[in-house]
Amino acid sequence: MSRCLTILGDLCRRWWRRGLLVGVGLAITTAGVIAFCHYRVLGVAEGRCYDRLDAVPSGSVALVLGCSKYVAGHRPNRFFNTRIQAATELYRAGKVRALIVSGDNSTKSYDEPSDMKEALVAAGVPEAAIYCDYAGFRTFDSVIRAQKIFGQTQLVIVSQRFHNERAVYLAQKLGINASGYNAKAIATRSAPMTYAREWLARVAAVLDAEIWKAKPKFLGPEIKIAAATKP
Repeated sequence: MSRCLTILGDLCRRWWRRGLLVGVGLAITTAGVIAFCHYRVLGVAEGRCYDRLDAVPSGSVALVLGCSKYVAGHRPNRFFNTRIQAATELYRAGKVRALIVSGDNSTKSYDEPSDMKEALVAAGVPEAAIYCDYAGFRTFDSVIRAQKIFGQTQLVIVSQRFHNERAVYLAQKLGINASGYNAKAIATRSAPMTYAREWLARVAAVLDAEIWKAKPKFLGPEIKIAAATKP
């Protein structure tokens, strides 16, 4: 009996050591993949995302990336408000002539593009200069639909810097000449999960653009953006 217990103990220790080695190996591999994708995105987006309005290259169209207007059901979302402010600044400065507002409209009660359009009009942007993309379910979809549906080969993308870097990376990989105008940053402590998810979102972006050659969830008929008058 004692010998059996000794043998069993030796087997358990061997399997535990093997499991530990496998776990450590997986952790190192995962961290390596995340780091590689992070720096891959940064490398492509470097020098293309601007904090200052006067540094943004002029273009014909801005792509404003969507998010919810409210958080926790009723509190204003600062990510939303600062993106609207940045998009309005671009238009007023004459940096762009039209805006594509792209976001999630997967249910009747949730409509990011309409919320963005309403906020932009309230800020003084002409309704005729705003185009809604209701199938921007994720950043990849928003970017590729700006190309495939709205016919754009050059974009100024509007979001926070961390998001702009990923969107500009995707755009460049899809053959779009893109730059980003960074909306005012939101403190990490105010939205820790948003910033934490970005690490995995960059892995997904690299896989979508370079490995899987992903397709958007929906395409549809082309929408022509008319030449807008100067703001």
